[in-house]
Amino acid sequence: MPDSARAGLGEFLRSRRERLSPAALGLPDRRRRRTPGLRREEVAELAGIGVDWYIRLEQGRTVSPSSATVEALASALRLDDAERAHLRALARNPARTPFGREQVPEATRRLVEGLTEPAYVTGRRWDVLAWNRAAAALFTDFGALPEADRNVLVFLLLGERGRRLFGAGWAAQAEHTVAQFRAAHDLWAGDPAFTALAVRLRSGCPDFATWWDRHDVGRSGPGRKTLYRPAPEEFDYATFQVAEDPALRLTIYAPTSGR
Repeated sequence: MPDSARAGLGEFLRSRRERLSPAALGLPDRRRRRTPGLRREEVAELAGIGVDWYIRLEQGRTVSPSSATVEALASALRLDDAERAHLRALARNPARTPFGREQVPEATRRLVEGLTEPAYVTGRRWDVLAWNRAAAALFTDFGALPEADRNVLVFLLLGERGRRLFGAGWAAQAEHTVAQFRAAHDLWAGDPAFTALAVRLRSGCPDFATWWDRHDVGRSGPGRKTLYRPAPEEFDYATFQVAEDPALRLTIYAPTSGR
């Protein structure tokens, strides 16, 4: 595991430890706490591992946790399903080549362009790589934007059109999307492309820092969104992994009106 990956694993463990309430876990509070959440020794005890070993793990020093240890830590830290999956991914995170914007297979591109419902393909950094006319009409004409701006997070957090489109639900949608990006970012910790995007979002969106520093992680899935065009309209949506390249995700929206 490279240094950046170990640091990302340690940071995630610390963030989950600090959010836990000792009282909620029934732990005695025998002495004053200088920092929020559990102490490192309490996590180590709950997980059944050595305190020094856990400290080295949280500090990003050279440690390779076994699958059993990862599961024990996930239980000790009361991780939900998304967080547990993220911890597993961090623990096995290998060294990576520098990130490069993905290429959409031609067959997938033609399929997306032929759909009548809004659809687009994104990569690991939430770059919008392919889209159809319906998506351009619903969201924005990504083809008219510089390549650096063809990104779901840039559209949602930095542009007025994104805020208007999601209306009163903008904050909840933005926070959830940041949590999804956080999960991808941690797996590419230290990569300039991911770091630069996070810096850009932090400088351009006042709310981003608050959500980012919580270190919440999320996963994509189907659901329903209310979009304002300008009148509110409900859409069902679903995201699918592209078989030719698992790094690519196809998202399709369908209006619920008339059903």
